[in-house]
Amino acid sequence: MSANGQNWDINTLKSINPQSPQAGVWSGVSKSVYPLSLASPAALLATGFIKKDKVLQQKGWEAVGSLVINTAITQGMKYAINRQRPFEKYPNAVYPYEFDDSPSFPSGHTSTAFATATTLTLEFKKWYVAVPAYAWAAGVGYSRMYLGEHYPTDVLAGAAVGAGSAFLSHWLTKKVFR
Repeated sequence: MSANGQNWDINTLKSINPQSPQAGVWSGVSKSVYPLSLASPAALLATGFIKKDKVLQQKGWEAVGSLVINTAITQGMKYAINRQRPFEKYPNAVYPYEFDDSPSFPSGHTSTAFATATTLTLEFKKWYVAVPAYAWAAGVGYSRMYLGEHYPTDVLAGAAVGAGSAFLSHWLTKKVFR
C-alpha cells in the first residue's frame, strides 16, 4: 500500500517539476511567503496601535499566534520525521531550483502561507479577502513542487498544519481576549 502512495507522490511531483525550473513567477511566489506573512500581523498591530483600535490589535496578535504555533508544529514535525527532499531521494528524476538541506515534511513555506491565508479569512470574512489569500497560498504550495523542493504530500500536510494553526490561534485568542 505505501508503495502505491509513494508512486503517486513522486509521479505527481515529476509531472509538475520541469527539468530546468526557472527563476520566474514560481520562484517569486515561493519567496513572497515570509515577507507577506510577517507584514500581515505587523500591519494589523501597527494600525491597531496607531488608531488605538483594540479589535485590530487583537487580530494582529491572533496573526502572530498563528505564525508562532505554525512554526513550532512545522519545525517539530520536520525534524521528528526527517524526510529527505525529493531531489535527494530521486536525483535523476527531480530537478531543484535551489538545494535546501532541511527536512522535507511538511512544507514550511506552504504551512506559513496557509496559516496567513486562514487567519486573514477568519478575521476578515469577505470573499475578496479569502479568494486571493487562498489563491496565493495554493500558488505557494504549487511553487514548492514546481521548484522541486517538496512532494505533494509535504504540501498537503503543510496546508493542513497552517490552517490548523490559524484555527487554534483563533480559538485561543477568543479565550484570552474575552
